[in-house]
Amino acid sequence: MRAEFTNSSLNHFEGGWPKDINLTDEEQTKRYRRKIEKDEQFYHVMMALFKNMESCILQNNAVNIYQQYFSDVESTPLVERSSARTVNVYQDQSTPNRPVTHISWSPDNQTKLAISHCNLVFQAVVAKQAHVSYIWEVENPNRPLITLKPEQSIVCLEYNQKDPHILASGQVNGQVAIWDIRKGAEPVELSIRENSFVDPVLNVLWINSKTGTEFFSSSSDGQIKWWDTRKLSDPTETLILDYAKDEEQQVSNALGASILEYEGTIPTRFMVGTEQGMIISGNRKGKTAIEKMALRIPNAHLGPIMALQRNPAFPKNFLTVGDWTAKIWSEDCRESCIIWTSFHKAALTDGAWSPTRLSVFFTTRADGTLDVWDMLQQQKQASLSVRVCDEKLTCLKAHDQGRLIALGNQNGTTYLVELSENLSLSVKNDKMLLTSMLDREARREKILEARNRELRLKQRQKQPGPKDAVDDDEDDDGKVGVERFDNFVKNSEGEFYTTIEKEMAKMKGVEEPEDTLGEEDQDTGDIEDGGGNETTTNEEATNTH
Repeated sequence: MRAEFTNSSLNHFEGGWPKDINLTDEEQTKRYRRKIEKDEQFYHVMMALFKNMESCILQNNAVNIYQQYFSDVESTPLVERSSARTVNVYQDQSTPNRPVTHISWSPDNQTKLAISHCNLVFQAVVAKQAHVSYIWEVENPNRPLITLKPEQSIVCLEYNQKDPHILASGQVNGQVAIWDIRKGAEPVELSIRENSFVDPVLNVLWINSKTGTEFFSSSSDGQIKWWDTRKLSDPTETLILDYAKDEEQQVSNALGASILEYEGTIPTRFMVGTEQGMIISGNRKGKTAIEKMALRIPNAHLGPIMALQRNPAFPKNFLTVGDWTAKIWSEDCRESCIIWTSFHKAALTDGAWSPTRLSVFFTTRADGTLDVWDMLQQQKQASLSVRVCDEKLTCLKAHDQGRLIALGNQNGTTYLVELSENLSLSVKNDKMLLTSMLDREARREKILEARNRELRLKQRQKQPGPKDAVDDDEDDDGKVGVERFDNFVKNSEGEFYTTIEKEMAKMKGVEEPEDTLGEEDQDTGDIEDGGGNETTTNEEATNTH
């Protein structure tokens, strides 16, 4: 059998572009389209093609493209489920491992992590520990990019947002230091010990200034100091958190600062969370220390405030984390928060807003759980709870793009967690809905505050006492309130001493002494007199207090 082979070719140019037309040049292709549309044959050809195209369109509309051909196939959910996964893990390279105390993202596309390690347990008996902290490449969890070697352990470490090579740190001995990673692993500037803090520096934040060289720091000794990197020997300004006159302020009486907050859009304002659970809103423009700490919210939490941050889109609303709850406050309402979470079984250790999705905030717990809350979705419980590790989570820091969160734990390990898109990307109406919700809750709280003030005023008007005490909004400073409180204290002391005497009599095996409460109560006027008239009862004293 014999085969014959022939070669043939076809020159096809219909529907294509001429050789002299560059497809990547948008302007050139537009000119060619306009030229073709002006041709007389263009309309005749299009009318001929419309008939075939119309037939195809009608046929396509007659077919149900959404028909389910297979009944056993699970349908794809229309709404993305909330999820989180661990991307990388960064370990403390020293032994024994030390807790992670602070995390900071670098400003250059946030490709680096500055992580500080320090053991802050008071009088803890531990083996000799290293003082080093690390800067990691996000994509390389095997070896740190730079190992910082200070003389004392670093408690907090913060990148300068205008210069990715400069960092500020607060050390456990109360000094602050400046680092330039281009010059090595040693600090380039260090504050003088005499002009530094007494206790460890818990917070360091850069100030939005023209020079980019100013920052301020706080400590548990109750001081806030402002610094300039060009002259780190002396602080430019010092504020003592003591509500006394300037000449009477003492560090020993100051409120320990547990957290600092600074918003770059409000350069003269700052906020402080204290170890006693108080929130202080400060203003650097004040002439005296009292004017700089004019606004305060006492008893915001039952213990130290672990986190304090303003909402990125609504600066007058801020988040606080402390004890077992997280709360959202408004500057217009000082007596109570407007939104709060339920009490958790494990204590909360840190919290932060999402930089991209305005209604989302994060909290970490002592049992190693990360909670993601979306206020527009639900408020009774977290939208997502993830058990990251078995150890206590100590701090968190969210990436500016919202998808990544860095979490540090008690064992010196840092976890990089990636969230799903529905927890990191805002939709069209998110800001409008969140605005209406925050305004509604603020109005509700204002109504409750006005009602409480009205009830307190009516109660004071019913109580006997001078008229000026009724007119005074703070009746705790009045004489009647002080006297009733003293009576309550004396009554409590009498009950306490009586209980002690009874217990001592039981231990000695003798008869119990007669009740001595009557004598004490007669002195305080808290029992019935001879005429049977009761002057002041324990219940009244308690209510007055």
